[in-house]
Amino acid sequence: MTQVSMRKRIWGWWAFDWASQPYHTLLITFIFGPFFAEVATNTFIGQGLSESAAKAQAQSTWSLCLTLAGLTIGICAPFLGALADISGRRKPWVFLFSLMYVCGAAGLWFMDPGGSNLHLMLLVFGLGFLGAEFALICVNGQLPSLGERENVGTLSGFGFAIGYLGGVCALILMLTLFVEQSTGRTIIGLEPIFGLDPAAREGTRAVGPITALWFAVFIIPYFLWVQEAQQPKARATLRDAVGSVVRAVKNLRYRLSLSCYLGSSMLYRDALNGLYTFGGIYAALVLDWPITLIGIFGIISAISAAFFCWAGGLADRRFGPKPVIRVSILVLVLVCILVVSMSREQIFGLPLPAGSTLPDYLFFLCGVLIGGFGGILQASSRSLMVRHTTADTATEAFGLYGLSGRATAFLAPALIGLATTLSGSARLGITPVIFLFLAGLLILRWVNSEGDQV
Repeated sequence: MTQVSMRKRIWGWWAFDWASQPYHTLLITFIFGPFFAEVATNTFIGQGLSESAAKAQAQSTWSLCLTLAGLTIGICAPFLGALADISGRRKPWVFLFSLMYVCGAAGLWFMDPGGSNLHLMLLVFGLGFLGAEFALICVNGQLPSLGERENVGTLSGFGFAIGYLGGVCALILMLTLFVEQSTGRTIIGLEPIFGLDPAAREGTRAVGPITALWFAVFIIPYFLWVQEAQQPKARATLRDAVGSVVRAVKNLRYRLSLSCYLGSSMLYRDALNGLYTFGGIYAALVLDWPITLIGIFGIISAISAAFFCWAGGLADRRFGPKPVIRVSILVLVLVCILVVSMSREQIFGLPLPAGSTLPDYLFFLCGVLIGGFGGILQASSRSLMVRHTTADTATEAFGLYGLSGRATAFLAPALIGLATTLSGSARLGITPVIFLFLAGLLILRWVNSEGDQV
């Protein structure tokens, strides 16, 4: 095997973030998620629900999909991580999960704008989502081998920054060449390319195949440059993986810092995922934004996230990850309070004149802060996790990290769905996110800034 320089290995590792981010940017948040909400709302209205009830039902349906996917990820993540660590090979697992990613994303092309296959498309979306999350766990497990401890925060932050830039580029591509507005043309006045039919929403539905193609092309540097040991450590069995995970979980009682960190991050990452997932849907259902405007919102959010992640990586190296995480959570709590208190008609109970654009401008500002500090929060969380593991057990540790992030991954979507159903308001349905952030911040106080690697 030809030896690859450490610089190339790092760039190959960063290539994964660039390649995989569009699943979150294009599919979950800014294009497919709002498109699904739009189709589902129209379908439920056609079944006799009022417009407000149909919007709430659409958000609840999307919540259920993410809840079930999150539970699956949480249950399987630590065992898959342990299998990868025992074998000493992570790339074969990444390849398998990459296939799931590509198949799931590409299958979204078959979404029926008439709503005849809503549940089938949720299954297809879930397949790709599982692939994206499982692959990320294996890739995260390679981070400790890429640099010294003090540089891990910078590597993680730059990786997220590159990922967000990839999401921006993919989003711009979709908005300018594919996604049709009500006029049947894209945001720059072109008809969707390749002769795609605007009436059948083929420009918007192309987001699935484009996401799949983007990943398949840009993941190549990862497989070429991120090298592992030529020979596997051992033959990995599921029994060994289960035993390893059971031991790791039992040992948590002797590792207060790690236990508290897993509990804290479980709550605040769940809140952040809920905020990301329902941000675009909030814009569609509460502010009545079209998908193209939501896409512009996404571009601004992702660009700010890239810059903030870069700056956050430098702050992580200077101050350590824990203070950076604290500040990020506090900013996001304030943003959530503003979002919940705002609608087309009022802000914090103060009525607005008809046709006021103030909510639009404020939500764009919220997008900058959510994208920016949400990106910093993810990058510094990955950095703090590295301080609680070693290179030999990193994938299993990130599997536990994935478990903690997904064991209650149903919580934010489920609470949002419940709050939406009880209140009958997509706006007030976001309220539980605030309390999840605050609970995570409280538990973080018992986490050692330097971690532990026992």
